[in-house]
Amino acid sequence: MELITTYICKKFDIGVHDNMFGGTLMSLIDDAAGSYASQLCDTPRMVTIKFDELVFKKPVKVGNILKVYGKVVKFGNSSLELYMEIRKHNVYTGEQEIVTHTNVKFVRIDEEGNPIPISERVKQRYAERIKKFGKGLLTIEEKGFEKEIVDLN
Repeated sequence: MELITTYICKKFDIGVHDNMFGGTLMSLIDDAAGSYASQLCDTPRMVTIKFDELVFKKPVKVGNILKVYGKVVKFGNSSLELYMEIRKHNVYTGEQEIVTHTNVKFVRIDEEGNPIPISERVKQRYAERIKKFGKGLLTIEEKGFEKEIVDLN
């Protein structure tokens, strides 16, 4: 699974029971999954068509750091199904607890909103990246960038 984004729970994310709103968590998943799907498929034209069941297992409080992870479940002809997981991260111990998880399905669309195929090149490239780098998103190594070491002394 790949880390897609990190989010800190703020006061305005909290409901009447002092926990993060479930709808805010769902929106966070949809946003992260949508950007992940768009990057994988080389297009901003990916739309959410289905969320599987979403069970909230742990409460999220103000100041909690959330990490959103994802991975490809499968590519279809014009669709992409992702497994998404939100974990609460403890900055003191590094331990993480699953808050919620679900599968989300996206479809690639044209300018008119009609489904169009995801290219075989995209699917093959994803498989190659997983095999070589253990993740599907573009890597620094793949682009040929050298890691810069900054001397702070």
